[in-house]
Amino acid sequence: MFAMYKRLKRAKSSSRSFPRKQHAQLSLRRTRFTRRKAQERLFFAALMTMLVGGMFTSERLFWSKEKSSYWWEYIVCETFVHSDWIQNFRMSKRTFDYLCLELSPAIKKKDTPMRKAIGVQQRIAITLWYLASNSDFRTIAHLFGVSKASVCLLIKNVCAAIVDILLPKYISIPYGEELRNVIDGFSNSFGFPQCAGAVDGTHIPIISPVEFPADYYNRKGFHSILMQGTVNHMGRFMDINIGWPGRVHDARVFINSSLYKKGDAGTLFPDWKRTISGQDIPVVVLGDPAYPLLPWLLKAYPDNGNLTCQQKLFNYRLSKARVVVEHAYGRLKGRWRCLLTRNNTCLRDLPCLVAACCVLHNICEIRDDIFDEELMPETSQSNPASQSQNIVVSGKDIRSSLATYFSQS
Repeated sequence: MFAMYKRLKRAKSSSRSFPRKQHAQLSLRRTRFTRRKAQERLFFAALMTMLVGGMFTSERLFWSKEKSSYWWEYIVCETFVHSDWIQNFRMSKRTFDYLCLELSPAIKKKDTPMRKAIGVQQRIAITLWYLASNSDFRTIAHLFGVSKASVCLLIKNVCAAIVDILLPKYISIPYGEELRNVIDGFSNSFGFPQCAGAVDGTHIPIISPVEFPADYYNRKGFHSILMQGTVNHMGRFMDINIGWPGRVHDARVFINSSLYKKGDAGTLFPDWKRTISGQDIPVVVLGDPAYPLLPWLLKAYPDNGNLTCQQKLFNYRLSKARVVVEHAYGRLKGRWRCLLTRNNTCLRDLPCLVAACCVLHNICEIRDDIFDEELMPETSQSNPASQSQNIVVSGKDIRSSLATYFSQS
């Protein structure tokens, strides 16, 4: 008992010695804390009242700046004719409606008490406008009556839906009767037998990335990522590989692609051979001098100034057939101008956007949507100095046999 009495007396004396100024500060802090808690309770009570009330009313309760979608709802939907759709959205209204029908299950959103969802047609129109013009998000937001953040988000979502849903349908290596039609198409249109495609790479310009910018600075003097595409006789993409830094050589992209792995394993094309000039010629792909010479991939003879007439004729025939991939890239970038100028999409999302453009290119080509030749950009010539030295003997024999065949035909 005595010890407890001493402890209580000591505590009382220490409290009396506590400065009055500090007592006042503690009291002020407690008062402010109590007021802040009271304000928070009032705020959350008001918020819950507005939310509950909003569930039973159709009017939006939160204030925002007025936006107008008049241009989209009345100018485009009511007055645009076929030529307007081709010029501005790079496809006909019929193809646009087809896209809406295919993508609707993946991109359709529900209305909420807070706001009305952006419609499927408007989402796809915004995406096509950006891909076709590479306009900044602020301009697109004003045109379609949405926010800049919505423009950025829905472009990403629509491109992802195109890749997930439509890419397997429209970009694939042909088989069976479809492959026969491609081989016959190269033979009839370009006079090159046993050809099932042409492969080439192109640079997609980008802004200088924050990480490792030197890896993306290409030999042409700008930052880019690489796209490798293989097309058929009509300029439609059958295989794509997107995302390598622009500084990487085309041969390295090719060696690491699924196209090479399938061709090296013998699973790219069936074993359809045709005897030409005493040599069994398999189904082949045509490439430029940057690619290696393989039994299933042919390229031109290196022009060292001493080519024979037979070799020059082979180079002419191969170039005539391989130009289809150059024209395909021209129409691809002519339709979707976001691939022609520096793109500010982050590197993580850019391959998906480029792949979506390739899918849309094939859809427009298959559905015979007219391409305006005035939109065709200037195509760059292949660099003859960048030639691979990975020569295969059987590839030489195949090339020599075809050269003999061309000289005799």
